[in-house]
Amino acid sequence: MIEAGEDPLYVARRMVRFASEDIGIADPQALAVASGPRRPFHFMGLPEGELALAEAAVYLATAPKSNAVYTAYESAKEDIAKKGALPVPLPIRNAPTRLMKELGYGRGYRYAHDYPEGLVEQDYFPRELGNRIYYHPTERVLKRSSDSAWRHGGKRWGDSAERIL
Repeated sequence: MIEAGEDPLYVARRMVRFASEDIGIADPQALAVASGPRRPFHFMGLPEGELALAEAAVYLATAPKSNAVYTAYESAKEDIAKKGALPVPLPIRNAPTRLMKELGYGRGYRYAHDYPEGLVEQDYFPRELGNRIYYHPTERVLKRSSDSAWRHGGKRWGDSAERIL
C-alpha cells in the first residue's frame, strides 16, 4: 500500500482497526503491536519507518483471529439503540448516602475481591435485557482461557465475561 502511494499513517490506522476488529481477544497483544509502529514511523519517517509497519503487518497476518468482541459490541449497540439508556440495577449502584442505602442502592452487591477466585455469580444487567448474552468466545479464546484457568482454580474467565459488554 505504501509503495502504491498510500499514506503510511492511514496504513497504521487500518492495522489498529484490524487488530481490534478481526484479531481481537484471540491475541490481545495484537492491538499493542498494531499501535506500535506509529511512534517509530513519526520518529524516522520513510524509508526507515516502513519496516516497523511491515513487522506489525506480518504479526497481524499470522495472529489467531476472533471477531467475538466486535460482534458483541455491535449487538450491545443495537440494544442501546432500541431500548435507550437503561437504569443501572440497584445492587450495583454506589450508596454514599443514607437515603441511597434506604432506597436499596448497593443492597445484595457481592464484591468480587472478597471471594478467593475473584468471580461471583451476580447480574449486572438491567432487567429489560433479560438474560441477553453478548460475548460468545471462539474456540481459540476458550482454549487459552481454560489453559490459564488451570492456574486460577479451574474457573474460566469466559464464564463471567460473556455478559460484560
